[in-house]
Amino acid sequence: MDTASKPLPRTESASFGRTEGSGPNLSSFTLDNGLDVVVIPDRRVPVVTHMMWYRNGSADDPIGQSGIAHFLEHLMFKGTEKHPAGEFSKVVSGLGGQENAFTSFDYTAYFQRVAREHLKTMMEFEADRMTNLLLEESVIGPERDVVLEERRMRVETDPSAQLSEAMAASLFVHHPYGIPIIGWMHEIETLNREHALDYYRRFYTPENGILVVAGDVTEDEVRRLADATYGRIAPRGQRPVRLRPREPEPVAARHIMVADPKVEQPTMQRLYLVPSCRTAAQRDCYSLELLAEVIGGGPTSYLYRKLVMERGIAVNAGAWYMSSAMEDTRFCVYAVPAEGVSLQALEEAVDQVLKAIPSEALDPDAIERAKTRLVAETIYSTDSQSSLARIYGSALAIGETIEEVRRWPIEIESVLKDDLASAAERYLIPRRSVTGYLQKSAS
Repeated sequence: MDTASKPLPRTESASFGRTEGSGPNLSSFTLDNGLDVVVIPDRRVPVVTHMMWYRNGSADDPIGQSGIAHFLEHLMFKGTEKHPAGEFSKVVSGLGGQENAFTSFDYTAYFQRVAREHLKTMMEFEADRMTNLLLEESVIGPERDVVLEERRMRVETDPSAQLSEAMAASLFVHHPYGIPIIGWMHEIETLNREHALDYYRRFYTPENGILVVAGDVTEDEVRRLADATYGRIAPRGQRPVRLRPREPEPVAARHIMVADPKVEQPTMQRLYLVPSCRTAAQRDCYSLELLAEVIGGGPTSYLYRKLVMERGIAVNAGAWYMSSAMEDTRFCVYAVPAEGVSLQALEEAVDQVLKAIPSEALDPDAIERAKTRLVAETIYSTDSQSSLARIYGSALAIGETIEEVRRWPIEIESVLKDDLASAAERYLIPRRSVTGYLQKSAS
Protein backbone atom coordinates (compact mmCIF):
# COMPACT_ATOMS: atom_id res chain seq x y z
CA MET A 1 0.00 0.00 0.00
CA ASP A 2 1.34 3.38 -1.01
CA THR A 3 1.13 6.92 0.12
CA ALA A 4 0.91 8.91 -2.96
CA SER A 5 0.11 9.54 -8.58
CA LYS A 6 -7.98 14.83 -11.13
CA PRO A 7 -14.31 14.51 -6.93
CA LEU A 8 -16.23 15.37 -9.90
CA PRO A 9 -18.92 17.67 -8.51
CA ARG A 10 -22.29 16.86 -10.00
CA THR A 11 -23.08 20.44 -10.85
CA GLU A 12 -24.64 21.93 -13.92
CA SER A 13 -21.25 23.12 -15.15
CA ALA A 14 -19.49 19.77 -14.71
CA SER A 15 -20.73 17.46 -17.39
CA PHE A 16 -20.55 13.77 -16.60
CA GLY A 17 -21.48 11.97 -19.76
CA ARG A 18 -20.15 10.74 -23.06
CA THR A 19 -17.54 13.08 -24.45
CA GLU A 20 -16.16 13.64 -27.90
CA GLY A 21 -12.79 14.81 -29.12
CA SER A 22 -9.26 13.58 -28.69
CA GLY A 23 -8.22 10.75 -26.41
CA PRO A 24 -9.81 7.38 -25.73
CA ASN A 25 -13.43 6.75 -26.64
CA LEU A 26 -14.55 6.66 -23.05
CA SER A 27 -18.01 7.07 -21.57
CA SER A 28 -19.36 7.92 -18.15
CA PHE A 29 -22.56 7.82 -16.16
CA THR A 30 -23.86 8.06 -12.59
CA LEU A 31 -25.70 5.32 -10.71
CA ASP A 32 -28.94 6.11 -8.90
CA ASN A 33 -27.12 6.12 -5.57
CA GLY A 34 -24.69 8.83 -6.74
CA LEU A 35 -21.65 6.73 -7.65
CA ASP A 36 -19.88 8.16 -10.71
CA VAL A 37 -18.59 5.63 -13.26
CA VAL A 38 -16.06 6.02 -16.07
CA VAL A 39 -15.53 3.33 -18.72
CA ILE A 40 -12.37 3.32 -20.84
CA PRO A 41 -12.47 0.55 -23.48
CA ASP A 42 -9.17 -1.11 -24.42
CA ARG A 43 -9.65 -4.30 -26.43
CA ARG A 44 -6.02 -5.23 -27.06
CA VAL A 45 -5.85 -7.81 -24.28
CA PRO A 46 -8.65 -9.55 -22.28
CA VAL A 47 -7.73 -7.70 -19.07
CA VAL A 48 -9.42 -5.00 -16.99
CA THR A 49 -8.20 -2.45 -14.50
CA HIS A 50 -10.81 -1.78 -11.80
CA MET A 51 -10.26 1.32 -9.66
CA MET A 52 -12.37 2.83 -6.89
CA TRP A 53 -11.48 6.43 -6.08
CA TYR A 54 -12.73 8.32 -3.03
CA ARG A 55 -12.84 12.09 -2.87
CA ASN A 56 -10.85 12.31 0.33
CA GLY A 57 -7.15 12.40 1.09
CA SER A 58 -4.78 13.38 3.84
CA ALA A 59 -5.70 17.07 3.45
CA ASP A 60 -9.14 16.06 4.74
CA ASP A 61 -7.77 14.54 7.95
CA PRO A 62 -9.37 16.13 11.04
CA ILE A 63 -7.12 18.40 13.09
CA GLY A 64 -5.04 16.31 15.45
CA GLN A 65 -5.60 13.11 13.46
CA SER A 66 -3.00 13.47 10.74
CA GLY A 67 -2.50 10.20 8.89
CA ILE A 68 -6.05 8.90 9.40
CA ALA A 69 -6.79 8.73 5.65
CA HIS A 70 -3.68 6.63 5.10
CA PHE A 71 -4.33 4.54 8.22
CA LEU A 72 -7.84 3.77 7.03
CA GLU A 73 -6.45 2.74 3.64
CA HIS A 74 -4.50 0.05 5.51
CA LEU A 75 -7.53 -0.94 7.55
CA MET A 76 -9.68 -1.37 4.43
CA PHE A 77 -7.85 -4.67 3.90
CA LYS A 78 -8.95 -6.02 7.29
CA GLY A 79 -12.15 -7.62 6.06
CA THR A 80 -15.93 -7.44 6.41
CA GLU A 81 -18.53 -9.74 7.93
CA LYS A 82 -18.89 -11.46 4.56
CA HIS A 83 -15.19 -11.60 3.67
CA PRO A 84 -12.63 -12.04 6.47
CA ALA A 85 -9.30 -10.23 6.51
CA GLY A 86 -7.03 -11.27 3.68
CA GLU A 87 -9.67 -13.00 1.56
CA PHE A 88 -9.91 -10.23 -1.04
CA SER A 89 -6.13 -10.24 -1.57
CA LYS A 90 -6.02 -14.04 -1.73
CA VAL A 91 -8.74 -14.09 -4.38
CA VAL A 92 -6.94 -11.48 -6.49
CA SER A 93 -3.69 -13.39 -6.22
CA GLY A 94 -5.40 -16.71 -6.96
CA LEU A 95 -6.85 -15.23 -10.12
CA GLY A 96 -3.39 -14.17 -11.25
CA GLY A 97 -4.23 -10.51 -10.71
CA GLN A 98 -2.56 -7.54 -9.07
CA GLU A 99 -3.85 -5.09 -6.47
CA ASN A 100 -2.78 -2.12 -4.44
CA ALA A 101 -4.03 1.09 -2.88
CA PHE A 102 -2.64 4.57 -2.33
CA THR A 103 -3.42 7.76 -0.46
CA SER A 104 -2.66 11.24 -1.75
CA PHE A 105 -3.40 14.69 -0.42
CA ASP A 106 -6.71 14.87 -2.30
CA TYR A 107 -7.88 11.28 -2.86
CA THR A 108 -7.60 7.64 -1.89
CA ALA A 109 -7.75 4.85 -4.47
CA TYR A 110 -7.98 1.06 -4.53
CA PHE A 111 -7.33 -0.96 -7.67
CA GLN A 112 -7.12 -4.45 -9.11
CA ARG A 113 -5.98 -5.69 -12.51
CA VAL A 114 -7.47 -9.04 -13.52
CA ALA A 115 -8.72 -11.03 -16.50
CA ARG A 116 -11.94 -9.50 -17.86
CA GLU A 117 -14.17 -12.38 -16.73
CA HIS A 118 -13.36 -11.59 -13.07
CA LEU A 119 -14.54 -7.97 -13.14
CA LYS A 120 -17.80 -8.74 -11.34
CA THR A 121 -15.90 -10.48 -8.55
CA MET A 122 -13.74 -7.37 -8.03
CA MET A 123 -16.84 -5.18 -7.95
CA GLU A 124 -18.53 -7.43 -5.41
CA PHE A 125 -15.55 -7.32 -3.05
CA GLU A 126 -14.97 -3.57 -3.42
CA ALA A 127 -18.65 -2.71 -3.03
CA ASP A 128 -18.79 -4.87 0.10
CA ARG A 129 -15.96 -3.03 1.82
CA MET A 130 -17.36 0.35 0.82
CA THR A 131 -20.11 -0.09 3.38
CA ASN A 132 -19.44 -3.21 5.49
CA LEU A 133 -15.93 -2.74 6.82
CA LEU A 134 -15.50 -4.68 10.07
CA LEU A 135 -12.88 -3.16 12.31
CA GLU A 136 -12.12 -5.37 15.27
CA GLU A 137 -10.26 -3.63 18.08
CA SER A 138 -7.62 -6.35 17.83
CA VAL A 139 -6.43 -5.20 14.40
CA ILE A 140 -6.06 -1.50 15.25
CA GLY A 141 -2.91 -1.62 17.37
CA PRO A 142 -0.90 -3.97 15.14
CA GLU A 143 -1.80 -2.06 11.96
CA ARG A 144 -0.99 1.26 13.62
CA ASP A 145 2.42 -0.20 14.46
CA VAL A 146 2.85 -1.09 10.78
CA VAL A 147 2.20 2.53 9.81
CA LEU A 148 4.55 3.82 12.51
CA GLU A 149 7.30 1.54 11.22
CA GLU A 150 6.56 2.71 7.69
CA ARG A 151 7.14 6.28 8.82
CA ARG A 152 10.35 5.35 10.62
CA MET A 153 11.70 3.64 7.53
CA ARG A 154 10.60 6.31 5.03
CA VAL A 155 11.15 9.49 7.02
CA GLU A 156 12.82 9.18 10.41
CA THR A 157 15.92 7.52 8.94
CA ASP A 158 16.00 9.52 5.69
CA PRO A 159 17.40 13.08 5.87
CA SER A 160 16.08 13.96 2.38
CA ALA A 161 12.56 12.99 3.44
CA GLN A 162 12.95 15.06 6.60
CA LEU A 163 13.94 18.06 4.50
CA SER A 164 10.95 17.56 2.21
CA GLU A 165 8.58 17.48 5.17
CA ALA A 166 10.14 20.57 6.74
CA MET A 167 9.98 22.50 3.47
CA ALA A 168 6.34 21.59 2.88
CA ALA A 169 5.44 22.60 6.44
CA SER A 170 7.12 25.96 5.87
CA LEU A 171 5.59 26.53 2.41
CA PHE A 172 2.05 25.73 3.61
CA VAL A 173 1.80 27.60 6.88
CA HIS A 174 -1.99 27.20 7.13
CA HIS A 175 -3.13 24.65 4.54
CA PRO A 176 -3.00 20.89 5.32
CA TYR A 177 -0.77 20.27 2.28
CA GLY A 178 1.96 21.13 4.77
CA ILE A 179 1.15 17.99 6.79
CA PRO A 180 2.68 14.72 5.53
CA ILE A 181 0.29 12.22 3.97
CA ILE A 182 1.43 9.49 6.34
CA GLY A 183 0.90 11.85 9.30
CA TRP A 184 3.07 13.15 12.12
CA MET A 185 4.51 10.45 14.33
CA HIS A 186 3.01 11.73 17.58
CA GLU A 187 -0.47 11.92 16.05
CA ILE A 188 -0.31 8.51 14.34
CA GLU A 189 0.40 7.06 17.79
CA THR A 190 -2.99 8.32 19.04
CA LEU A 191 -5.17 7.11 16.12
CA ASN A 192 -7.81 4.63 17.25
CA ARG A 193 -10.79 2.60 16.06
CA GLU A 194 -13.33 5.40 16.52
CA HIS A 195 -11.21 7.82 14.52
CA ALA A 196 -11.07 5.31 11.67
CA LEU A 197 -14.79 4.50 11.79
CA ASP A 198 -15.82 8.17 11.92
CA TYR A 199 -13.67 8.91 8.90
CA TYR A 200 -14.93 5.82 7.07
CA ARG A 201 -18.59 6.67 7.67
CA ARG A 202 -18.04 10.24 6.50
CA PHE A 203 -16.19 9.62 3.23
CA TYR A 204 -16.73 6.04 2.09
CA THR A 205 -20.11 6.50 0.47
CA PRO A 206 -21.31 5.94 -3.10
CA GLU A 207 -21.87 9.69 -3.60
CA ASN A 208 -18.21 10.27 -2.76
CA GLY A 209 -16.82 7.58 -5.05
CA ILE A 210 -15.65 7.34 -8.64
CA LEU A 211 -15.48 3.92 -10.26
CA VAL A 212 -13.07 3.73 -13.20
CA VAL A 213 -12.96 0.59 -15.33
CA ALA A 214 -10.43 0.41 -18.15
CA GLY A 215 -9.88 -2.57 -20.41
CA ASP A 216 -11.73 -5.16 -22.48
CA VAL A 217 -15.24 -4.00 -21.57
CA THR A 218 -18.21 -2.11 -22.96
CA GLU A 219 -20.23 0.63 -21.31
CA ASP A 220 -23.34 -1.58 -21.21
CA GLU A 221 -21.44 -4.40 -19.54
CA VAL A 222 -19.93 -2.14 -16.88
CA ARG A 223 -23.28 -0.45 -16.25
CA ARG A 224 -24.98 -3.82 -15.75
CA LEU A 225 -22.27 -5.10 -13.37
CA ALA A 226 -22.03 -1.83 -11.46
CA ASP A 227 -25.81 -1.72 -10.97
CA ALA A 228 -25.77 -5.30 -9.67
CA THR A 229 -22.99 -4.63 -7.15
CA TYR A 230 -22.35 -0.99 -6.24
CA GLY A 231 -25.90 -0.06 -7.19
CA ARG A 232 -27.26 -2.04 -4.24
CA ILE A 233 -25.57 0.30 -1.75
CA ALA A 234 -28.04 2.74 -0.25
CA PRO A 235 -27.24 6.41 -0.87
CA ARG A 236 -26.24 8.51 2.13
CA GLY A 237 -27.51 11.84 0.82
CA GLN A 238 -25.25 14.72 -0.02
CA ARG A 239 -21.58 14.27 -0.77
CA PRO A 240 -19.45 15.16 2.30
CA VAL A 241 -18.15 18.71 2.28
CA ARG A 242 -14.37 19.06 2.24
CA LEU A 243 -13.57 21.99 4.52
CA ARG A 244 -10.02 23.26 4.14
CA PRO A 245 -8.41 26.54 5.18
CA ARG A 246 -7.03 28.77 2.45
CA GLU A 247 -3.29 29.38 2.40
CA PRO A 248 -2.53 33.09 2.95
CA GLU A 249 -0.52 35.03 0.39
CA PRO A 250 3.18 34.54 1.29
CA VAL A 251 5.18 37.58 2.35
CA ALA A 252 8.62 36.25 3.35
CA ALA A 253 11.30 34.06 1.80
CA ARG A 254 12.27 31.18 4.08
CA HIS A 255 15.42 29.04 4.43
CA ILE A 256 15.66 25.58 5.98
CA MET A 257 18.60 23.26 6.51
CA VAL A 258 18.85 19.58 7.41
CA ALA A 259 22.34 18.38 8.28
CA ASP A 260 22.98 14.71 8.97
CA PRO A 261 25.99 12.36 8.87
CA LYS A 262 24.03 10.01 6.61
CA VAL A 263 23.85 12.58 3.79
CA GLU A 264 25.96 11.35 0.87
CA GLN A 265 25.18 14.10 -1.63
CA PRO A 266 24.34 17.69 -0.64
CA THR A 267 21.43 19.24 -2.52
CA MET A 268 19.69 22.58 -2.78
CA GLN A 269 15.93 22.67 -3.33
CA ARG A 270 13.47 25.50 -3.63
CA LEU A 271 9.68 25.36 -3.50
CA TYR A 272 7.44 28.16 -4.74
CA LEU A 273 3.78 28.49 -3.78
CA VAL A 274 1.90 28.65 -7.09
CA PRO A 275 -1.62 28.03 -8.42
CA SER A 276 -2.70 24.49 -9.29
CA CYS A 277 -4.86 23.33 -12.18
CA ARG A 278 -7.88 24.02 -9.95
CA THR A 279 -6.91 27.47 -8.59
CA ALA A 280 -5.03 29.04 -11.49
CA ALA A 281 -6.54 32.06 -13.18
CA GLN A 282 -6.95 31.74 -16.92
CA ARG A 283 -4.06 29.67 -18.34
CA ASP A 284 -1.43 29.92 -15.61
CA CYS A 285 -1.40 26.19 -14.84
CA TYR A 286 -0.50 25.32 -18.43
CA SER A 287 2.17 28.01 -18.45
CA LEU A 288 3.68 26.67 -15.22
CA GLU A 289 3.57 23.10 -16.55
CA LEU A 290 5.43 24.08 -19.69
CA LEU A 291 7.78 26.42 -17.81
CA ALA A 292 8.93 23.55 -15.58
CA GLU A 293 9.69 21.48 -18.66
CA VAL A 294 11.53 24.30 -20.46
CA ILE A 295 13.78 25.23 -17.54
CA GLY A 296 14.13 21.88 -15.79
CA GLY A 297 12.97 18.95 -17.91
CA GLY A 298 16.12 16.88 -18.35
CA PRO A 299 19.65 17.34 -19.73
CA THR A 300 18.58 19.68 -22.54
CA SER A 301 16.77 22.06 -20.20
CA TYR A 302 17.83 25.60 -19.37
CA LEU A 303 18.88 24.95 -15.75
CA TYR A 304 20.94 21.89 -16.68
CA ARG A 305 22.61 23.65 -19.57
CA LYS A 306 23.49 26.75 -17.55
CA LEU A 307 24.50 25.20 -14.23
CA VAL A 308 25.96 21.86 -15.32
CA MET A 309 27.17 22.18 -18.91
CA GLU A 310 28.29 25.82 -19.09
CA ARG A 311 29.31 26.78 -15.56
CA GLY A 312 30.14 23.38 -14.11
CA ILE A 313 28.83 24.48 -10.72
CA ALA A 314 26.35 21.60 -10.47
CA VAL A 315 26.23 17.93 -11.46
CA ASN A 316 22.45 17.95 -11.82
CA ALA A 317 19.66 20.51 -11.96
CA GLY A 318 15.99 20.56 -12.85
CA ALA A 319 12.45 21.65 -12.03
CA TRP A 320 8.97 20.20 -11.66
CA TYR A 321 5.43 21.41 -11.06
CA MET A 322 2.72 19.56 -9.13
CA SER A 323 -0.27 20.73 -11.15
CA SER A 324 -2.81 18.18 -9.92
CA ALA A 325 -4.13 19.60 -6.65
CA MET A 326 -7.38 21.05 -5.35
CA GLU A 327 -5.71 24.13 -3.87
CA ASP A 328 -2.50 26.11 -4.43
CA THR A 329 0.46 23.85 -4.96
CA ARG A 330 4.24 23.72 -5.38
CA PHE A 331 6.74 24.46 -8.12
CA CYS A 332 10.20 23.07 -7.42
CA VAL A 333 13.68 23.99 -8.60
CA TYR A 334 16.63 21.87 -7.49
CA ALA A 335 20.36 21.52 -8.04
CA VAL A 336 23.16 19.22 -6.86
CA PRO A 337 26.53 20.99 -6.35
CA ALA A 338 29.72 19.92 -8.08
CA GLU A 339 32.66 18.85 -5.92
CA GLY A 340 33.94 21.74 -3.82
CA VAL A 341 30.96 24.02 -4.50
CA SER A 342 29.08 25.24 -1.43
CA LEU A 343 25.30 25.23 -1.28
CA GLN A 344 25.38 28.99 -0.74
CA ALA A 345 27.37 29.51 -3.95
CA LEU A 346 25.05 27.15 -5.80
CA GLU A 347 22.00 29.04 -4.59
CA GLU A 348 23.47 32.32 -5.79
CA ALA A 349 24.05 30.78 -9.21
CA VAL A 350 20.50 29.41 -9.31
CA ASP A 351 19.14 32.86 -8.46
CA GLN A 352 21.13 34.43 -11.29
CA VAL A 353 19.91 31.87 -13.78
CA LEU A 354 16.28 32.18 -12.71
CA LYS A 355 16.35 35.95 -13.05
CA ALA A 356 17.44 35.55 -16.65
CA ILE A 357 14.57 33.22 -17.65
CA PRO A 358 12.63 35.81 -19.69
CA SER A 359 15.71 36.92 -21.63
CA GLU A 360 17.66 33.64 -21.96
CA ALA A 361 15.52 30.54 -21.41
CA LEU A 362 12.54 31.10 -23.64
CA ASP A 363 14.00 30.34 -27.02
CA PRO A 364 11.23 29.39 -29.51
CA ASP A 365 12.97 26.11 -30.37
CA ALA A 366 13.31 25.20 -26.68
CA ILE A 367 9.64 25.93 -26.10
CA GLU A 368 8.60 23.75 -29.04
CA ARG A 369 10.84 20.90 -27.87
CA ALA A 370 9.31 21.11 -24.40
CA LYS A 371 5.79 21.04 -25.82
CA THR A 372 6.66 18.01 -27.93
CA ARG A 373 8.10 16.16 -24.93
CA LEU A 374 5.14 16.91 -22.68
CA VAL A 375 2.52 15.93 -25.22
CA ALA A 376 4.47 12.82 -26.25
CA GLU A 377 4.72 11.69 -22.63
CA THR A 378 0.97 12.04 -22.30
CA ILE A 379 0.37 10.05 -25.47
CA TYR A 380 2.75 7.32 -24.32
CA SER A 381 1.00 7.10 -20.95
CA THR A 382 -2.36 6.52 -22.64
CA ASP A 383 -0.97 3.32 -24.14
CA SER A 384 -1.38 1.71 -20.72
CA GLN A 385 -4.91 1.01 -19.49
CA SER A 386 -3.83 1.35 -15.86
CA SER A 387 -2.22 4.73 -16.62
CA LEU A 388 -5.41 5.85 -18.35
CA ALA A 389 -7.46 4.82 -15.34
CA ARG A 390 -5.15 6.80 -13.08
CA ILE A 391 -5.15 9.88 -15.30
CA TYR A 392 -8.94 10.15 -15.38
CA GLY A 393 -9.53 8.95 -11.83
CA SER A 394 -7.13 11.42 -10.26
CA ALA A 395 -8.47 14.27 -12.39
CA LEU A 396 -12.10 13.66 -11.49
CA ALA A 397 -11.24 13.18 -7.83
CA ILE A 398 -9.97 16.76 -7.53
CA GLY A 399 -12.82 18.30 -9.48
CA GLU A 400 -11.63 18.40 -13.07
CA THR A 401 -13.85 17.22 -15.89
CA ILE A 402 -13.25 14.62 -18.56
CA GLU A 403 -13.22 17.37 -21.17
CA GLU A 404 -10.50 19.26 -19.29
CA VAL A 405 -8.33 16.15 -19.33
CA ARG A 406 -8.93 15.71 -23.04
CA ARG A 407 -8.04 19.33 -23.79
CA TRP A 408 -4.75 19.32 -21.87
CA PRO A 409 -2.50 18.71 -24.94
CA ILE A 410 -4.31 21.45 -26.87
CA GLU A 411 -3.88 23.89 -23.98
CA ILE A 412 -0.17 23.09 -23.68
CA GLU A 413 0.33 23.60 -27.43
CA SER A 414 -1.31 27.03 -27.24
CA VAL A 415 0.97 28.45 -24.49
CA LEU A 416 3.02 31.39 -25.78
CA LYS A 417 6.45 32.70 -24.86
CA ASP A 418 4.88 35.73 -23.18
CA ASP A 419 2.77 33.40 -21.01
CA LEU A 420 5.93 31.66 -19.76
CA ALA A 421 7.73 34.94 -19.08
CA SER A 422 4.72 36.27 -17.19
CA ALA A 423 4.40 33.12 -15.06
CA ALA A 424 8.11 33.20 -14.17
CA GLU A 425 8.02 36.89 -13.24
CA ARG A 426 4.87 36.58 -11.10
CA TYR A 427 5.48 33.28 -9.32
CA LEU A 428 9.22 32.49 -9.18
CA ILE A 429 9.93 35.29 -6.72
CA PRO A 430 11.60 35.17 -3.28
CA ARG A 431 8.60 35.91 -1.08
CA ARG A 432 6.76 32.89 -2.50
CA SER A 433 9.68 30.53 -1.82
CA VAL A 434 11.17 28.14 0.68
CA THR A 435 14.79 27.15 0.07
CA GLY A 436 16.16 23.99 1.59
CA TYR A 437 19.73 22.76 2.10
CA LEU A 438 20.56 19.11 2.63
CA GLN A 439 24.14 18.69 3.77
CA LYS A 440 26.39 16.29 5.59
CA SER A 441 27.23 16.94 9.23
CA ALA A 442 30.26 15.73 11.16
CA SER A 443 28.24 13.66 13.62
